[in-house]
Amino acid sequence: MLRFLTAGESHGQALVVTLDGMPAGLEIDGDALNAQLRRRQGGYGRGRRMQIESDRAEILAGVRHGRTTGAPIALLIRNKDWVNWQQTMYVEPEMPEGASGAKRAGVTRPRPGHADLAGALKYGHDDIRNVLERASARETAARVAAGSLARQLLARFNVRIASHVSAIGDIMLPLDRVISFAEAAAQPDDAPLRCADAEAQQRMIAAIDAAREAGDTLGGAFEVIATGMPIGLGSYVQWDRKLDGRLAQAVACIHAIKAVGIGIGPEAAIRPGSRVHDEILPAAPGSAPARPTNNAGGLEGGVTNGEDIRVSGFMKPIATLMKPLRSIDMTTLDEAPAAIERSDVCAVPAAAVVGEAMVAFVLADAFLEKFGGDSVDEIEAHYTASRDLVERRFASRAAR
Repeated sequence: MLRFLTAGESHGQALVVTLDGMPAGLEIDGDALNAQLRRRQGGYGRGRRMQIESDRAEILAGVRHGRTTGAPIALLIRNKDWVNWQQTMYVEPEMPEGASGAKRAGVTRPRPGHADLAGALKYGHDDIRNVLERASARETAARVAAGSLARQLLARFNVRIASHVSAIGDIMLPLDRVISFAEAAAQPDDAPLRCADAEAQQRMIAAIDAAREAGDTLGGAFEVIATGMPIGLGSYVQWDRKLDGRLAQAVACIHAIKAVGIGIGPEAAIRPGSRVHDEILPAAPGSAPARPTNNAGGLEGGVTNGEDIRVSGFMKPIATLMKPLRSIDMTTLDEAPAAIERSDVCAVPAAAVVGEAMVAFVLADAFLEKFGGDSVDEIEAHYTASRDLVERRFASRAAR
C-alpha cells in the first residue's frame, strides 16, 4: 500500500525519492524531515564526506499548502559534492564545457566485501565506478527522507520510534541490559554514538580510534524501538504478510547489514521456552492483557501484540580500508591492492537512523493495511473504531 523508489548516485547531481500511497491530509513538517537527514550524517567514526554535505530534502510534488494530497510525493536531495565530480560523473556523451572537478581514472580494483566485483560482472561494466556510485550508502539519505514522512504518519497515531547503538566491534551492552524506549529516545542527536551506557560508549570510541589508526574499520549493532503500537498489524495467514519477516527484510537491505534480530533475537535459540515466551497476565478492565516481559519484541505469529516493537540490525565493517586487502586488477587480472574510496571508519550510528526509517516505513505500510483509507481522517475513524472494539472486548470479559 505504501512504497517508494530512489534514484541517484553517490557523487551525482542529486538523490531522488518517489513515495506512493501516502494518504491525503497529513500535515508535513519539513523541519522534522530535515532533522532526520542531519541525524543520519552524525556519529563518531564518520568520514570527510559528512563535512561537505548538509542534506536537505526539497518537496517537489504531492504536498500542497503543507498537507499531502494523496498523490505521489517527490523529494530531491542535492549532492553538494557534485561540483567536485562533474568531470567524472557527467551524464552527456561528451564532457560538457565548463564541467568542474577532477577527471578521475576508472576504478578497476574491486574491494572485498563490497558490491564492486559482483556488480561489475552482473552488469558488464569495465569501470567499477558504475557500480560503487549506486551501491554506496549515500543512497540511504533518500530512505531516511521517505521514512521520515512515514514516521510523521505514525506520530499522528502516537506511534514513536527511537534507536540506540548496542555494540561496536566486540564491545557490547550486556545481554540482560534492556534499554527502554525512554532511554533510547533520550539520547541526544549529537551524542557521539547514541549508546545508552556512557562507560561502554567511551570504550567504543577508543576502539574506533584504534581502528582508524590501524587503517581498519569496525561494525556493530543497533536496536530500533517503536512504542505505542496497536494490536493486529501484520498477519499470520501468509508468509509474505508476517510483519516480522517484512521488518527483517527492510533492515537487512540496509547497506552492510548482515543479520537482523527481533526481540531477544538469536538468544531465543539457546534459552529454554520458560525463559523466552512472554507470559500473559490480567490487566485493568478495558485494557489488553499485560506482559511482564517483551522477549518477542512485540510480535507473535507475525502480528503485533501491543508491546514495543524491537528490531536489531548487525552491521559488518565497512569495505573500504585505508590499508586495503588483496584484490585483482580487472584490466590485467594480476593481484593488486583493493581500491580506496573516501569512506568512514564506523557508521553504525548512521545505520541506526536508517534502521529507524525503514522500520517506520514498514510499520506505516502495515498500519495503512489494517486501518486503510484515502485520507488521514478516514484512517483515524477506522483506527478509533478498532481500538474501541478491543477495549469493549476486555471490558465485557471483566464484567463477567
